[in-house]
Amino acid sequence: MTIKKLDNSQVEIKVSIPWEKWKNFLDEAVRDFSKDIKLEGFRPGKAPREIIEKKVGSEALLNSAAEKAVSKDYPKAVEKEKINAIGSPKIKVEFLKEGEDLKYTAVTAVIPEVKMQPWQKEVGKVNKDFSRKKAEVSEDEVDVELKKIATSRTKFITVNRGAGSGDSVRVDFQVSRSGVPIEGGTASDHNLILGSNTFIPGFEDKIAGMKEGEEKKFDLNFPESYHDKSLAGKKAGFKVKMKLVQKREIPEINDSFAQSLGRFKNLDDLKKSISEGIRKEKEIKIKEERRGKITEKLIEKTEVVLPEILIHEELHKMIHELESQVRAMGMELDKYLEGIKKTKDDLEKDWRPQAEKRLKAALALGEIAKDLRINVENEKVEEEMNKTLQYYKNVKDVEKNIDMKRLYDYTKAMLVNEAVFENLEKM
Repeated sequence: MTIKKLDNSQVEIKVSIPWEKWKNFLDEAVRDFSKDIKLEGFRPGKAPREIIEKKVGSEALLNSAAEKAVSKDYPKAVEKEKINAIGSPKIKVEFLKEGEDLKYTAVTAVIPEVKMQPWQKEVGKVNKDFSRKKAEVSEDEVDVELKKIATSRTKFITVNRGAGSGDSVRVDFQVSRSGVPIEGGTASDHNLILGSNTFIPGFEDKIAGMKEGEEKKFDLNFPESYHDKSLAGKKAGFKVKMKLVQKREIPEINDSFAQSLGRFKNLDDLKKSISEGIRKEKEIKIKEERRGKITEKLIEKTEVVLPEILIHEELHKMIHELESQVRAMGMELDKYLEGIKKTKDDLEKDWRPQAEKRLKAALALGEIAKDLRINVENEKVEEEMNKTLQYYKNVKDVEKNIDMKRLYDYTKAMLVNEAVFENLEKM
């Protein structure tokens, strides 16, 4: 075996497999062909070589045997020489002849070498800047959250009167231009709070005073800044039917309201809890901002040639992340892309700089983890994995949805990165 470093984080491996080691793969090739070819008088997989060879040719048999030999030999060669190979290698059989050594060449991308310029001073500056940032909470912020909680517990009481400001209404409507309904301009059971100004200007004023069952027609102009340019500034006809009018009763914010939430003695106790929750959110945000700035400095100080396969894999990972987010919103990725008028190729092109930054950041953190000799014990990794696995109801769900090795690697990497950041934040 000979190994040669190539440009762009690639390695060329030349290997010679002795005939004694690869000749048995010829028998495997014969058995495989025999299973696929129906021959009278022979059970599948039992036909002798001479008959199979007449059917497929000696070259096909040798190529199949070589492919099997190389696929088994290559991983061992990489492991033996401690080559950090990534992705699928490009393999070329250089010499193939029965009775003689099999020779092949494999070119594979490898984890690239990382060179880091001195970064400690820059990280220290970030830490100094963020040491001045405190997670402070104002009374106004607490009051805003209190109002949100109270609003979320609003009681809706159906009334037999005209709709007024603050009421919740349900309407059917149709929007037309020149008597022709516009695309997407028809809705049934549309809920609206009068006075919220969430519809186009004038709509809520026009339906104010309408009672349940009442219908009304009127004209309105779409705003000049309307997102649909074909409608911006244009007049349209509206046909509306009032389906339901409900008075909203928002609970008064006092000690009784706080006690109704279950675990609070009084309003001050509730305010204290809300304040602490806001403070924690701000602390998390400051921490994320700090780590983001540290990561930016590390990327600036990292010199590395990124293999194309790594960039390609990172882009696919990013698209998969987007797909998960889109599905969480109840959409399919294809429909989402159609809506934003983009293709996956467009996303890969747009996101390439971001993918490269993500890779540089990961490689930089890995390099610092080695320098700091950070390691995470298996027990800690398994403990963290178990937290993820608790989301699954039974063993069958785990087996169906989780690649355990992948989860282990991901969890360990996450814990190592956390330990690296904890060290960096002390500088």
